[in-house]
Amino acid sequence: MRFLTLRYFNAVARLGSIRKAADRLHVAPSAVSRQIAQLEHELDAVLFERSKSGVRLTAAGEVLARHSHRVFRDIDRARSGIDDLRGLRRGEVSLWVIEGFVRGLLPSILAEFQIRYPAVAFKVQTASTDRIIEALLEDDADIGITFNATRRAEIETIAEFPEPISCLVTPGHKYADRKQLTLEEICREPLALPDHSFGLRQSFERTVAKHKLAPKILVTTNSLELTNTMAATGQFIAFKPALAVVSDLEAGHLRAIPVADQELASARSSINVHRDRPLSHAAQEFLKLLTVTIRASKERSE
Repeated sequence: MRFLTLRYFNAVARLGSIRKAADRLHVAPSAVSRQIAQLEHELDAVLFERSKSGVRLTAAGEVLARHSHRVFRDIDRARSGIDDLRGLRRGEVSLWVIEGFVRGLLPSILAEFQIRYPAVAFKVQTASTDRIIEALLEDDADIGITFNATRRAEIETIAEFPEPISCLVTPGHKYADRKQLTLEEICREPLALPDHSFGLRQSFERTVAKHKLAPKILVTTNSLELTNTMAATGQFIAFKPALAVVSDLEAGHLRAIPVADQELASARSSINVHRDRPLSHAAQEFLKLLTVTIRASKERSE
């Protein structure tokens, strides 16, 4: 099984199309098809289901994709380790974060790191907490920043920070001048919430179920930006941790009103890595800067 063949297979698996994979690899589609056919013959297994819309992995293809992905990640780590031995600081860091963090501290942290290590590249993905944990488990992510994540034995929490959940309203909303709101008051208003894959939504659902409340959830979305926008109309209430709305609060577009509930008040954000997977030098250095910067930001806000 040649490295080139696996590379072609992984491109098709990732993109779901032989033509798209060929474009990405700068080769003819027929060359990709030949490599896939050769691989299927060698393994005596069908790896893709073909259709007019593209290709999809079979069960055998899923197994090969999972293991070959790890091979490529290990090669990247080996290359990074060799660079470290040469005294270089090249490499690539795969960072998966909750969406709100992108609008908060992350840009300044990346900019500062680039000054220190100008040759290090980043792949940054925003996702829900559940998806970030999945990415760490599947070796797609080096570092994950999550919100109210469920504990997993395979995941190591490097640092954890208090992140109380507040409800967001416009300055003109009837609740805008309140110091605190009860869940009963909040549930009487139209709500815009992230979907159930988000740690914030899971916390909210547990809390309202405990109190036997029936909230008016009129907008459910996988975009935290949309929940902010819905709150900014003045018609909806949204929920966010502080790190997700720093810029909106500073600009005066929204106000954050604490919620009178212990579970929501004790929410947390976490920096996570896979417990049994070593990080490259670049990822280790970034992890240090990330932890120190967030901790300092929290201390200033207290």
